[in-house]
Amino acid sequence: MNTLANRCMDILRSTKGRGAWYALGGAIALTWIGIEAIRTVAPDHASKQIVWFVVSLVVMAMCLLPRPRVVGLGAYALLVVTLLLLGFLLIPGLPSAVVPRGRGTTAWLDLQIMHFQPSELAKLTFILAMAWYLRFRRTYRQWRGLLIPLGLMLLPVGLIVRQPDLGTAMIFAPTLLVMLIAAGARLWHIGVLVGVGAIATVVIVLMIYFAPNVADQILRPHQQDRFRGMISQIQGDGRYDSSISFQQNKSMQLIGAGQFFGMGAEKTAKLIRWHGLPEARNDMIFTVIVARWGLIGAFLIFTLYLLIIVSMSFVAGRSKDPFVRLAVVGFGGVVFSQASINIAVAIGLLPVTGITLPFVSYGGSSLVIMFAMIGLTINFASLRPPIVSRPSFEFDPPTTVGA
Repeated sequence: MNTLANRCMDILRSTKGRGAWYALGGAIALTWIGIEAIRTVAPDHASKQIVWFVVSLVVMAMCLLPRPRVVGLGAYALLVVTLLLLGFLLIPGLPSAVVPRGRGTTAWLDLQIMHFQPSELAKLTFILAMAWYLRFRRTYRQWRGLLIPLGLMLLPVGLIVRQPDLGTAMIFAPTLLVMLIAAGARLWHIGVLVGVGAIATVVIVLMIYFAPNVADQILRPHQQDRFRGMISQIQGDGRYDSSISFQQNKSMQLIGAGQFFGMGAEKTAKLIRWHGLPEARNDMIFTVIVARWGLIGAFLIFTLYLLIIVSMSFVAGRSKDPFVRLAVVGFGGVVFSQASINIAVAIGLLPVTGITLPFVSYGGSSLVIMFAMIGLTINFASLRPPIVSRPSFEFDPPTTVGA
């Protein structure tokens, strides 16, 4: 306890860590807005979220203690433990008392005191392991050097897709890309990878409409339906509004009803109950916020996420420790990617993925892991680099195009 208290005092006295405090302020503000939004549609769950908020702050405080090198040395072991947990979820025949099924997925472990989601932990351990692997290497500036980072990403992604939880799996690729860019990977390599991903997405969508047999499909039937519903909505075709597009259709109606100033708590609660919006406290919490506080509420949410991401970028930019820089960039990548996907789903620009809004949606696992990232950011920002250390990676622009 004395060690933690002394560490907190050191952080408060540190001027280098001030940028990270803005990230903490933004995270706390988002969490409190989320609690109020949850209270609008599910008052009993709001009380539980307050408990998880307190637990998250305790976990964040514990993340202030270890030095970056200690965190890095344990990163691979933490990733292995996470992969074992993800693999355990897929063992056939496990009782529902151990691995409960929810929304058609086996994504949780029943720890009695909570339902723990290992895929949330995978985001954190993947970032730490990848940052430790990339910190002094230059091989990822060649095509063959990208194989190991991509392989490390595919390990958790493959297990998460099997649950199936496509939404969470989507977070890993953009996170890896921003970390590779921060590490000095060639931008044209990154551009090629992004292009391949875009082409693969187009091919998958075309297969939904033109593949003759169900066996030819990559996505599961309910995932195919989500793409069909989203594309039909974009085209102005309302044939699926009461079936596979019901959730997104109601979300967009309620967002529009919020207008500029919102409808207030009581009217929002009544309208959401009347419309029957599914997962209002989880995946569609952004809809609740805009319905209650209008465009002002949406602007506040965007501003707070921008504050967190800019603060993390400031911490990463000032750090001379490559592990710290890459880890904090990864944290920012997760926050940006997850928030963007969730909001895009709510306004009908992406198919429903079942992904939460960071710091805002109801859920203990997500909130704890997000605040662990905030704690590590504050920790890393406040520590001076070792007196004797290798220089950070800096690359001059190449004079010729390499392989």
